[in-house]
Amino acid sequence: MKRLLLPAAGLSLVAAGFGAGIAVSATAADDPAAPVSVTRQSLAEVPDPTGGHGRTLGLSKVVVMPGAQLASHHHPGSQLGYVAEGVLTYTVETKQAKLMKGSGDDPTLVKVIRPGMTVKVRPGQWLVEEQGEIHHARNGGDTPVILYLSTLLKTGEPAAIPD
Repeated sequence: MKRLLLPAAGLSLVAAGFGAGIAVSATAADDPAAPVSVTRQSLAEVPDPTGGHGRTLGLSKVVVMPGAQLASHHHPGSQLGYVAEGVLTYTVETKQAKLMKGSGDDPTLVKVIRPGMTVKVRPGQWLVEEQGEIHHARNGGDTPVILYLSTLLKTGEPAAIPD
């Protein structure tokens, strides 16, 4: 598992290897001098899966600690982000994303998130992010946000590109 500690003004790309690279600017809400962290654990990865030539299919677990902010970024492919715990505040800047709930077998569209819209993604809800959609997010709560990310990205491209 990779662990990042970033100062308040720091911007970095958590893209060591493939998976859930995320641009991060982090500060603790009640103590600006205390760093907060985002951790990423790659759970599975397959290059060139059947039907996805030239892509890499990945599964990751990301933990966003209270106060952490994910700076504006986009992905060179598609990504699903399932919130298992905590509440993620998510804002779309360009294109659109979909907020879903329910199982993959019986999904329900909660909302289409258009540029300038911000939503709270709660446990059991998930995001469908399209290639190139620019967004940012934060954990404004008191408990860690635990996300599971499924990605289908162009092989050799970074998992996230800061904007």
